[in-house]
Amino acid sequence: MFAGVMLAAVAAALIAAIGDGWRPFRPAPTGPVVVVYRDPQCRCCMRWIESLRDQDFEVEEHVTPDLAPVRQRAGVPESLKSCHTVLVDSYVIEGHVPAEDIRRLLREKPAVLGLAVPGMPGASPGMESYSEDRSPYEVILFGAEGARGVFARHPPEGP
Repeated sequence: MFAGVMLAAVAAALIAAIGDGWRPFRPAPTGPVVVVYRDPQCRCCMRWIESLRDQDFEVEEHVTPDLAPVRQRAGVPESLKSCHTVLVDSYVIEGHVPAEDIRRLLREKPAVLGLAVPGMPGASPGMESYSEDRSPYEVILFGAEGARGVFARHPPEGP
C-alpha cells in the first residue's frame, strides 16, 4: 500500500513539475533550421510546426500579431499569403507546405524565392484537425519577378 501511495506522489510531482510544457521525447533534430513567424492565436501553425519537428527539422519560432512586414520583406506575393511565414536557408516558405517539399526545395536548390500553399487547405499538414475537406492542393513555386509554377500536388496525381 505504501509503495502505491509513493508512486502516486511521484507521478503527481512529475506532472506538477512538467505542467503544460510536456512534450513527447524526440531525438535531437538532424534537419535544417526553419525560422517560423506566426500569429500568437494560430493553432494550426503550431500543429504544422509539430509536423516539421516530427520530420527532424529544428524550428525557431517568432510570435507576432502582424505578419505583413515579414511577408513584405520576404517577397511573398499577396495572392500567396497564408497563416505563417518561414525562412529556411535562402528560401521563404509560406503556409502549410509539407516537410517533404521543403526538403526537395533544399536539395534541388532552384533559383526562386520559395514555396507557398495559399490559404489553408484542409488536407495540408497542420490543418487535418481543423477541416474535413480533403481536396487536393498544390504547392506553388514563386520567384522574385512574380513567376509561378506548380512544385508539387497533394495527393500526387495518379498515372
